[in-house]
Amino acid sequence: MIANKIDYGIMSVQDVYKLAREFLKAKEGTKALNLSYDDRNMINVLSKQAFYGKFDESKITVGFLDLVGKDRVQLWKTLSDLSKEEAMDRYINLINKVCPLFYAHLEAHKRNLEEEQNRLREKEEEEQKQREMTEQKEKKLREEDLKLMEENKKKREEIQRKQIQEALNQQTYPHFKAYAEQQNPNNPQAQEELIKQLQEQHFEQYMNQVYQQQLLHQQQQAEQLRALKNNNFEQTEMKSQKKQDPSPDDQFKKLTLNEINTSSSSITVNHESVNLTLISEKNESSQPNETTNLNTPETTSNIINMNGLSNEENPNVDNENDDEEDEIELPPISAASMLTRKDIKEFKDSVRRDNDAIIKVGSGETVTVRVPTHEDGRLIFWEFATDYYDLGFGLYFEWTISPSNNVTVHVSDSSDDEEGEDEEGGKQDPEKGDKSNENKPPCDEIIPIFRRDSHEEVYAGSHLYPGRGVYLLKFDNSYSLWRSKTLYYRVYYSK
Repeated sequence: MIANKIDYGIMSVQDVYKLAREFLKAKEGTKALNLSYDDRNMINVLSKQAFYGKFDESKITVGFLDLVGKDRVQLWKTLSDLSKEEAMDRYINLINKVCPLFYAHLEAHKRNLEEEQNRLREKEEEEQKQREMTEQKEKKLREEDLKLMEENKKKREEIQRKQIQEALNQQTYPHFKAYAEQQNPNNPQAQEELIKQLQEQHFEQYMNQVYQQQLLHQQQQAEQLRALKNNNFEQTEMKSQKKQDPSPDDQFKKLTLNEINTSSSSITVNHESVNLTLISEKNESSQPNETTNLNTPETTSNIINMNGLSNEENPNVDNENDDEEDEIELPPISAASMLTRKDIKEFKDSVRRDNDAIIKVGSGETVTVRVPTHEDGRLIFWEFATDYYDLGFGLYFEWTISPSNNVTVHVSDSSDDEEGEDEEGGKQDPEKGDKSNENKPPCDEIIPIFRRDSHEEVYAGSHLYPGRGVYLLKFDNSYSLWRSKTLYYRVYYSK
């Protein structure tokens, strides 16, 4: 029928069919297109077959005198086996046969589509290159920032090492000088070389001791965690072996544990949307173990009762049930949420205006702020910053019921001395042994003590109450040999 079949290229048969109908409509009646009677009938029938499909006599009626219509009906019946796509294909090839200009029109249209696709593809490739270049620049900037941070960190460490070494040299110089004069009398040059050698050896020994103490502290913390997990597992196994109804106290304990487990451990602090209640802003560091009064700012309410809990809210502990209390498993403590803020200047200014929560932590000292849990609170929030230098910080929870809600500040030479200090100041009987540890309530570590760059950012955090007890906020300056640190802090609770 048709010698050569048209290549549609990137176009579909439906698109080419539509283009052929538009071409026929534009060229019909012109000199470019002269159709015979049979060609007109075939074009008409193929278009109906492509649109309606197979001929249906119930839907088509032809007049008695409509000879053209009868011819087209007979022709349509002969095309009943063609599909719509085949009818479109034959329509296109017929238009190309009767009018050769259609092929050139189709080729021009395909070239336009290909050029448009090429432009889009080139545009996408250019955008992809731009994205890759942007990513590479960002990656390079991040690497430069990391490199700069590492260099600054190394510089700070080097400065700290030099400062420590200078302080040690000043302390040991008289002793080493006397020793060098004994070893090399009347030889100042040899004396200076010996002094320098002794000072370097002493500095290396001191730094090794510091690293060993840090490693030992980390190992002790890991052992305590493992021991606590093993103890909890053993207690769980013992309880599972008991086939009896739990007591009301056990049911209350399980209810508390479920409430804790269903609470989220990740808490976001937003000072504009969360209604916080200030626990304490008035702490003085001049005297150890000094009870701190509570202050009420305009932006908070529901201050903790300074007179303590009433008898109904704080019942006495029944000492006759000590054996039963020892068997009760302490609920697990959820992780604390920590964050930093850049508004350190505004924070310090606000604390200075109140002038209630500024503490001077002396060199080699550890300040512990004891914050009892409040009966109306569910969360504790804290925030702190320092001037010029960093400061160690850690959070602990002591399982004891405080007789009041007052916040107290304790100062000691080191965190270890504070743990073992005797509040009464009495001496232990050597024959009876040291029983101070037996009376200490259990204490869990929530955040280990690490040095924080609180002179650059405001450190803030929150924690969900695990139960009734006392939070211990430890600010550690024991590693500093000669510098005191000025601490700005606030503590809140939330319902």
